[in-house]
Amino acid sequence: MVDQERIARAVREILSSIGEDPRREGLQETPQRVAAMYAELFSGIDQDPRDVLSVTFEEGHQELVIVREMPFVSICEHHLLPFFGRAHLAYVPMGRVAGISKLARALGTLARRPQMQERLTNQIADLMDEALQPKGTGVVLQAEHLCMTIRGVRSYGSQVVTTAYRGNLREETASRAEFLALIGRSMAV
Repeated sequence: MVDQERIARAVREILSSIGEDPRREGLQETPQRVAAMYAELFSGIDQDPRDVLSVTFEEGHQELVIVREMPFVSICEHHLLPFFGRAHLAYVPMGRVAGISKLARALGTLARRPQMQERLTNQIADLMDEALQPKGTGVVLQAEHLCMTIRGVRSYGSQVVTTAYRGNLREETASRAEFLALIGRSMAV
């Protein structure tokens, strides 16, 4: 559970530490707003993403299922700045399928934690593999990291692309190539 009052106290201290007056009219409510924002941004910490994918349906479908261009936002655990982009999730069911919105909810739950993109990519792949028990799983995340664009190297517009494959999407080049082609990427990824 997020301790919003403690966060608000810390934000007041940060404002004072940078030379601002937290009592100034424009800043008076900022500590509470930041605390509420953190409660929302990190709401995935108290949630189990397996609960989201616990319901599946027998459909007999055994071909590639892809949800592409799914927007996501997470917070870099190193600088507490956002990274955001698009997720492409795929699996090859062995007859059982998940509700498509459940994949988005699972990704959102995992993203609403202090994260690294590499970890998030593997966590969603592992979760799908465990919950859906498919023939294969594929995840591609592409994101812009504000810790790279608004500070440090200031590499505006750069994208970080991470991948994770399980089962036949890892072992079979043709299956992986089909997934990547359908999301508009090549095997060079």
